[in-house]
Amino acid sequence: MSGTPASGAGGRARLSASTGAVGRWILSRPFSSAVTALILLLALTSGLIFGTRGTLVWDMGTGSEPLLDHGHWWSPLTAAFFTNMPIDLVVALVLAIVLLRVAEKIIGTWRTTVAFFATAIIGPLAGIGLQALGDATGEFWSLHVTEFVVLDPTIGIVGALMAASGSASVLWRRRIRIVTMLVLLVFLLYSGHPDDLYRLLAGVAGLVLGLLLRREKQLIRWVRSSAHEIHVLTAAVVAITAIGPVIALLSSSRLGPLAPIALLIGNQVPAAGNAQSRCDAFAVTAHCLRDLTLQRINSPGAILVSILPLVLLIVAAYGLLHGRRFALWLAVIVNGMFGVLAAFYFGLLPLSGVPYVISRPTGASWETSFGLVASAVLPVAIAITLIVLRKHFSVLASRASVRRYVITVAATAVVLAGLYVVGGLLVRDTAFTDTVNLADLLSDAVERFVPVSFLIRESITFLPSSIIGKMLYYGIGPAFWVVAILAAITPTRQSPAREQPGALTRVRSLLMAGGGDSLAFMASWPGNSYWFDDEEDLAIAYRVVGRVALTLGGPFGSAVPKDAAIDRFARFSDDNDWVPVFYSIDAAFEGKFRSMGWHTMVVAEETVLRPATWQTTGKKWQDVRTSINRAQRAGITASWTSFGALPLGISTQIAEISEEWVSEKGLPEMGFTLGGLNELRDPDVALMLAIDPDGQVQAVTSWLPTFRNGEIIGWTLDFMRRRPESINGVMEFLIAETAMRMQEAGIEFLSLSGAPLAHTAHLTDQNSTIERMLDYLSSSLEPVYGFRSLLNFKRKFQPEFHPLLMAYPDQAALPAIGIALTRVYLPTLSLRQITRRARASD
Repeated sequence: MSGTPASGAGGRARLSASTGAVGRWILSRPFSSAVTALILLLALTSGLIFGTRGTLVWDMGTGSEPLLDHGHWWSPLTAAFFTNMPIDLVVALVLAIVLLRVAEKIIGTWRTTVAFFATAIIGPLAGIGLQALGDATGEFWSLHVTEFVVLDPTIGIVGALMAASGSASVLWRRRIRIVTMLVLLVFLLYSGHPDDLYRLLAGVAGLVLGLLLRREKQLIRWVRSSAHEIHVLTAAVVAITAIGPVIALLSSSRLGPLAPIALLIGNQVPAAGNAQSRCDAFAVTAHCLRDLTLQRINSPGAILVSILPLVLLIVAAYGLLHGRRFALWLAVIVNGMFGVLAAFYFGLLPLSGVPYVISRPTGASWETSFGLVASAVLPVAIAITLIVLRKHFSVLASRASVRRYVITVAATAVVLAGLYVVGGLLVRDTAFTDTVNLADLLSDAVERFVPVSFLIRESITFLPSSIIGKMLYYGIGPAFWVVAILAAITPTRQSPAREQPGALTRVRSLLMAGGGDSLAFMASWPGNSYWFDDEEDLAIAYRVVGRVALTLGGPFGSAVPKDAAIDRFARFSDDNDWVPVFYSIDAAFEGKFRSMGWHTMVVAEETVLRPATWQTTGKKWQDVRTSINRAQRAGITASWTSFGALPLGISTQIAEISEEWVSEKGLPEMGFTLGGLNELRDPDVALMLAIDPDGQVQAVTSWLPTFRNGEIIGWTLDFMRRRPESINGVMEFLIAETAMRMQEAGIEFLSLSGAPLAHTAHLTDQNSTIERMLDYLSSSLEPVYGFRSLLNFKRKFQPEFHPLLMAYPDQAALPAIGIALTRVYLPTLSLRQITRRARASD
């Protein structure tokens, strides 16, 4: 009993602490908290949850009729705090708690307040103005939504978020704008309710307002994206547009121009016999055809055949997120198919024989014509965009897996079509509304795989009338798409080792064994192919560009001598009609290459620290000591971790820092021997972060391990990024902290890596042609990437300098080698960009 008061006191203390935490959370974003509370309070008191609402919707809602016909001038403002249905209330509360708080965090309370009220009023007023204009001109959509009344707090929330995007970091500015605008457009096109239009216009108003409310005034400029961010955004575009038809299905209005399937499913399907007999008795009218068309979806199979292709696009979006080239082409093909089907079945192509848009482009049907054209243009535009961006998706599936997918899908289509034709002939007299023949089944077979929404204007010659007929008629389409989806999973998720199943697992095993240089871990990065030595337990990572096979360093694996492996890889390359080029290989192999009659040159200079002898005393270390002291005075701490162990907030900050860095460059992000965000996610890669007292990441470095017999003996610096506003010397602080940590851990070496195309050593045969070529490339890229400046930065740590060579057999291949090097480092670089950069550097 003696413990009871203490326990009670402890419980009260915890309750008080929890209450205080909630109170601080609410007060930290007062406007968004107030809006959330007001929306919930009005829902409770207005009868939305308990009781009846009476005329509340009409009195507080906005729209063309309440505002223009009845003079409810206050309606745009009151509509921003009321909701119409319980599900709308849940959505509004979630968006207010999440998105409005985000906006308030970015631009502050008073700016968020201004943005919310301004866009909540501007969006509906502009939309009602467009409705009035459309109503006056007899526009179809405006006439049909005149009586709609809108109650929607998300209009102001979206407007405030878009306004806040103007002050967000480069990463989140781009994500907020692209994803939000895409979602708003999808809702407008597939749902078509007036509040979808108001919300879109509020978003546009928020964009403009964001420029005015921005703390730092800056001209609008195009900002480059990293490859990782392009993956994220393209995946979002494909996924959101795939979800669009589902939005239409769930929408209550279904007035959007791209919602034909929802319009079909939303109508009551007439009985097959009634519709068929009516057409037989009274000839084929438009009403009759519509009833027959509705019968097409009188089955779960018909709905599935319209939904499953969208699931395939979701699979493609997953692959796009991870940089898969197969996923890109899958999304291109599916979207291209949608565009072609729309153009064919909606009469946009002369060969379709149904010139719907051409024959009736005027009057009330022009909106329908616009929707049909948009149905074809939108997926084609997405496909073209993906093709343009294809170089950013460098992770290739094996040819064997792609071949298997194509064969599987094609064979499935042929078998199922054959089953439909043969099965239909066997039951031709009993399974359908009319007796069918071979020509009927052959002409109809292709349409069994086509989503119903594309067939809304196709006449129907027969429909299934028995269980077997329905299984054939409605079953083969979903079966085909299920196979297409399941078969796509393997090449979409496949490891980057092309043509070599299990190669990456073997590479990892060899890396753990050791026997490679400090850059060997880069062999595990996406985009590499692998040669495995049949005589020794060794491997070489390489990339083929044109006829040039560029290795990524030298052989790695067991600790045996590697000279013979170099000979065997050279023969392997020659057998494949490739020019072998050993790139960034240790200078210790120079004698071997000279004995082969090859040419060598220094392409980089690796800087190596020895943690065992690490110290920062003496005059030469003054800059490093100053940087360490400055960071410590600022309260910055160093954190040694991995990407998988990071909280979401920290990993997001790292992505923001990286995007800021990429956006400042005039050229694309580099690859090959330089890792990016995707490479940080490897569980064997370590991170050293500089974090200030407020929990903000000021700088980040990544370190690649070097193994010997399964033990880490060294780390190599790869990824280096810092905030533009971080203190001077933060990178020196991180490297010094890493060196001290490695000293305590007994690590043999710490490599600061090599700066590509930058060196001071001259250990080669000084071939003037290739040196001039690479020197020209280095000079052109120096103002952007600063390789020579990076080399000078590393000198502060008094490192050992280890030359890294490029070895090649034939001087006649130098132009091809120069092009190959440019392509592996900058695969998306255009000739115009490099020419412009070269002129700027002169």
